[in-house]
Amino acid sequence: MENADVHRKYMARCLELALGGQGNVAPNPMVGAVIVHNNQIIGEGFHAMYGQAHAEVNAINSVQNKELLKESTLYVSLEPCSHYGKTPPCTDRIVEYEIPRVVIATTDPNPKVAGRGIEILRQNGKEVIVGVLENEAIELNRRFITFHTKNRPYVILKWAQTMDGFIDKKREPNEPVGSNWITNELARSLVHRWRSEEQAVLVGTNTVEKDNPQLNVRNWSGRSPIRVVVDRKLRLPLNSNVFDGSQPTLLVTGNNSSALARKSEFTGIDNLEIITIDFVKGVEAQILKELAEREILSVIIEGGAMLLNSFIQKNLWDEARMFVGNKFFGEGVKAPTLKGKMVSYDEIGDSRLFVYRNE
Repeated sequence: MENADVHRKYMARCLELALGGQGNVAPNPMVGAVIVHNNQIIGEGFHAMYGQAHAEVNAINSVQNKELLKESTLYVSLEPCSHYGKTPPCTDRIVEYEIPRVVIATTDPNPKVAGRGIEILRQNGKEVIVGVLENEAIELNRRFITFHTKNRPYVILKWAQTMDGFIDKKREPNEPVGSNWITNELARSLVHRWRSEEQAVLVGTNTVEKDNPQLNVRNWSGRSPIRVVVDRKLRLPLNSNVFDGSQPTLLVTGNNSSALARKSEFTGIDNLEIITIDFVKGVEAQILKELAEREILSVIIEGGAMLLNSFIQKNLWDEARMFVGNKFFGEGVKAPTLKGKMVSYDEIGDSRLFVYRNE
């Protein structure tokens, strides 16, 4: 086996380990680390929880005979950090244990690191190899990388549409509030898993009015995302599920007279923060800026059509997940349309899932 193949083999294991932190490490990246001595793995670790030890430290701690570290190679899926944050720099620990060689998948775009980790290791006499399974590592941490290169969260659009292209049927004025399900239960459980993987979920006023969603992960295990609700005029009823105080919620509203008149009604709700923006100046960029300031790396936008289309029109999206259910509405609210590259297709029972990326 060639050296390059050996490197890819152990880096693939790093990427596999890194996934163990999904949904728990943001705003940090997912990172996995493997320590190899004489072609044998003697230590492994991943970043499991924000604020806790990083992958490299966990891998070093897992090695029983620390003397072997002086003759070992450390594989890590992202450049080791070189600054003090919630934890000390990983570069210090690598130098302390005299690990002679470090193989890295990709550099860290965070301005606090951005090549400094590699520089420090090389200054301390370490052999550093960079770029092993780089594309795969970038894909794994696309949220983190988008956040630090574009100064905004990674934006995922999600909707379900009928075979004839509608995301909601025509609603009569007195029709009861509730969802018009287009997909099957399996597809809906998958959406709950997606919510557990992202930091925030965003919906518009009409979606809350018509569907009264909870926007949690009750059909999956994991942490519910921060709810972001856009209600320009503060017309939503206080007994809406999104205001039940069960999870952090950001209510985005305007500085108009109707919003100002009702603001005091919302101030006593637990876990709720009201954000006022200028709706004349482009809602989409302002919302993403507010989320970025709160170190929210990713947001999944679940509707409605007006909100989804507004992000599409401003080209402020990275990924789109479109379900097509086995139903026909004949008339109703038209589904969004976008131009992107289809990257995957799956059949989930009688529902189909198309995933697009914005090129």
